[in-house]
Amino acid sequence: MYPAGHAARDRFILDRRAPHEKHDPWRYQDLLVEDELTDRRGVARTATVFLTGKECPWHCVMCDLWRHTTTSDTPAGAIPAQIAAARSALETRGEFVSQMKLYNASNFFDPHAVPVEDYEAIAQALNGLDRVVVESHPALIGSHVYQFLRAIDRTQSARPARLEVAMGLETANPAALERLNKELTPEQFSAAANELRYRGIALRVFLLISPPFIHSREQDRWLLESIDWAFSSGASAVSLIPTRPGNGAVEALAEEGLYRPPDLADIERSIERGMTRADQGRVLVDLWDLERFSGCGHCFTLRKSRLATMNLEQLVPAPISCDYCGHGLTRNVG
Repeated sequence: MYPAGHAARDRFILDRRAPHEKHDPWRYQDLLVEDELTDRRGVARTATVFLTGKECPWHCVMCDLWRHTTTSDTPAGAIPAQIAAARSALETRGEFVSQMKLYNASNFFDPHAVPVEDYEAIAQALNGLDRVVVESHPALIGSHVYQFLRAIDRTQSARPARLEVAMGLETANPAALERLNKELTPEQFSAAANELRYRGIALRVFLLISPPFIHSREQDRWLLESIDWAFSSGASAVSLIPTRPGNGAVEALAEEGLYRPPDLADIERSIERGMTRADQGRVLVDLWDLERFSGCGHCFTLRKSRLATMNLEQLVPAPISCDYCGHGLTRNVG
């Protein structure tokens, strides 16, 4: 059974992990480019660099990002080198981007993952961008955030990049959030968000689609309450992320009836519900690895394209109907 104490939960999660793969801390994991709606409702070409670095010290039950991290501290100089390599690759491909997301599968403001002495070199490597997005656990919002912000202001041109921090609230359901083993309450999240707002730093919030510990009948209600909590905390964007199976611990929760993996219809329904809050800020759905949630190869491409359109237009297009799997054909029956 899923244990009650934090230490026991750590053991439960770690014991179910696959072996940790080795990664070169001087090479980034992946580089994606896509269009993204900005807070001014324009469209910006945006690169996401999946960096390699030290694993997160928190062991959230739903997390599988540790697979892309290292077990030792990130060496000084490695993160600036990865960013420089990514920008060089973009230049070689002829891709112009105005925004860059630096996602390190951990916490940008953990000095074990991103050495503080690299801040100025990182800021220099980001020169010329309009916006830079980094990710962090809310507990690490403090002096390192402001050091990095100052490094951007010192080293960049007359118009420094705007800093945005992405933080995972996951859900505003306090009981479920506590059981996720994130060591976070909704109130602590809002306190960290207020710190960012005070410094003029933009906030992006990650929320889970179909998180564990919330009954399926309550998923939609808590998703909307979580979106409302994120926007009331000052978020300019909310990103909905399907809770992925595959890390061992989540499968164990499913066996206990504490988690049900979402399918593509759940994801569509969640972003459609989220669009009722689009007047408060951008509501986006994460399309990475989306195919794993689809059971039909005939309609998947059209349904993914529809979700991408929703991300850019913040409107709900007509649903896709599929003669092969029946999706959409019985949508209004019953």
